[in-house]
Amino acid sequence: MRVGVFICHCGNNIAGTIDVARVAEETRKLPGVVYATNYMYTCSEPGQAEIKQTIAREGLNRVVVAACSPRMHEVTFRRTVEKAGLNRYLFEMANIREHVSWIGEDREANTQKAIEAVRMAVAKAIRNRPLVSSSFAVNKKVLVIGAGVAGMQAALDCAEGGLETIVVEKSPSVGGMMARLDKTFPTIDCSICILGPKMVDLVQHERIRLHAYAEVEDVKGYVGNYQVKIRKKTTYVDWTKCTGCGVCMEKCPGKNAYDHFNCGVSPTRAINIPFPQAIPKKARIDPQFCRQFTKGKCGVCAKVCPTKAINYEMEDEIVSEDVGAIVVATGYGLLDLERLPEYGAGRYPDVITGIQYERLLNASGPTAGHIVRPSDGTEPKTLVFVSCAGSRDKSIGVPYCSNFCCMYIAKQAILTKDHLPDSQSYVFYMDIRAPGKGYDEFTRRAQEEYGARYIRGRVSRIYPKGKKMVVKGADTLLGTQVEIEADLVVLATAATAAPGASMLAEKLHISYDTNGFYVESHPKLRPVETNTAGVYLAGAAQGPKDIPASVSQGSAAAAKVLSLLSRDALESDPAIAHVNAAACVGCLKCLKTCPFQAIKEEDLRGKKVAAVIETVCAGCGVCTSTCPCGAIQLEHFTDNQILAEVNALCRM
Repeated sequence: MRVGVFICHCGNNIAGTIDVARVAEETRKLPGVVYATNYMYTCSEPGQAEIKQTIAREGLNRVVVAACSPRMHEVTFRRTVEKAGLNRYLFEMANIREHVSWIGEDREANTQKAIEAVRMAVAKAIRNRPLVSSSFAVNKKVLVIGAGVAGMQAALDCAEGGLETIVVEKSPSVGGMMARLDKTFPTIDCSICILGPKMVDLVQHERIRLHAYAEVEDVKGYVGNYQVKIRKKTTYVDWTKCTGCGVCMEKCPGKNAYDHFNCGVSPTRAINIPFPQAIPKKARIDPQFCRQFTKGKCGVCAKVCPTKAINYEMEDEIVSEDVGAIVVATGYGLLDLERLPEYGAGRYPDVITGIQYERLLNASGPTAGHIVRPSDGTEPKTLVFVSCAGSRDKSIGVPYCSNFCCMYIAKQAILTKDHLPDSQSYVFYMDIRAPGKGYDEFTRRAQEEYGARYIRGRVSRIYPKGKKMVVKGADTLLGTQVEIEADLVVLATAATAAPGASMLAEKLHISYDTNGFYVESHPKLRPVETNTAGVYLAGAAQGPKDIPASVSQGSAAAAKVLSLLSRDALESDPAIAHVNAAACVGCLKCLKTCPFQAIKEEDLRGKKVAAVIETVCAGCGVCTSTCPCGAIQLEHFTDNQILAEVNALCRM
């Protein structure tokens, strides 16, 4: 056995708290090690050239690099040893940066710990064996979940790249949250004017199929070959016949249905089309408010429909799609107002959310663009905007900034002055966060040109006083208490993970953080990839972000999909589980615990045994730890390899 070990300085990241020369010196004493050295930047081109030259010169058959996290550069080094003629799985990496140098300042302790980490890596490398990948064909279709601006951008880019694209949107219309907006910052463009053409392009593209008012029911398979079941929810209207004429809406006697698109600002009809520019522009019945369902009699819409599209017996439909990659662009939700009792939201009609105010501003909204108080329909003269309503508040479990609130408050203050020239807007803020191009200038414009008065401080309480709403807070710059009697209060509620995000994550086998947002593979180097191959992220599903960032991520995710599916075949990772059928007792505990459904039951000469579906297995190792008789081993992480590391650590 001829093992070569390379200790990386990583500038001062490692060498600053670890004596790398001593680590190399101690490593030379290990059995099987014929070469050990330290190098400034092992991941650099000269560093990789040094590894290749040393493999040839010293006749190395195992290589260990002690550097940063394998998540960062393991693939890089595997390619390097492969170019030098070694199997990529004869390489091992010891993490002495994130696991050692970055978490301790005691140089002696860090050095000793690094020596132990390298010793463990060498012990495992000696027991590594060559593994060979197999190839499999790919399905050149892509599924995009969510048809907000990020999802639409991803779908259109994939379709323009030649891929057949299936789009699933849980709402009756595409457009997402952006379709609800009146204007966009910092250009004050009409939101639907710039979004509408993209919506039309999506539904008319020859390579895009849209499933609106549908949700992903189940996902099976693996990268390049996913089998997806989609539940098309019941609309009680045959969309193949509906022309969107709106006659049913006009005649419907059920006038108190909750208007989801307008966020409850005003009621709507029990059968409705979400908004005038909706795509697809089709009607849907809400059975919770429809008299035909609640009372068993009505049927007005069925009588007046000129195309006979109404079907009260309609049921959910399950459709199956086979795709090679998935883009998750499910957007974001908004904080439940019940979690802000001190602001009176939900109890007082004149305390509304930012998105509800957008609908008041919008010409296609319930008030046709006229700003009025929900309580009495009069025009407000004094308005208070409360930023960070729930954001950056650990006490309610939302410790993060919602990214775009500062900007849309400034936008709404500007638009308010345009709509109501005699009005006065006050903005309570913690910090103004406006890092984008033209953003800071925009917030200054709201103050300097439109007279919005910004008060640095948090609001402690909002309560009614006659027809007014009293906003009580602090001005931390002046060090005084502030009370403002407002006609209308607008809360910039925190952006949260989309409802059902965690359930979808479990179906896709992707990770989500403590706040419910999906986790990218690497925040800097792989910002749109997940740890599940073939599944990508776009837009606010990964965290709160504005429209330009969402569009950029949509295109980035599409680029990753096009790169992945540009090949006719993909290579599988050979570091997967294998079953020793002779040792298997057929308990099938592995089948029950496998999160990827990669275990199946087989009959071996009348004996029930487990078997691994190699193309589905993700190498997570859950089955290995579950098996009571040790019949399953994970290649590249076998029991013998792990025990060799433990023995090396315990050896003084």
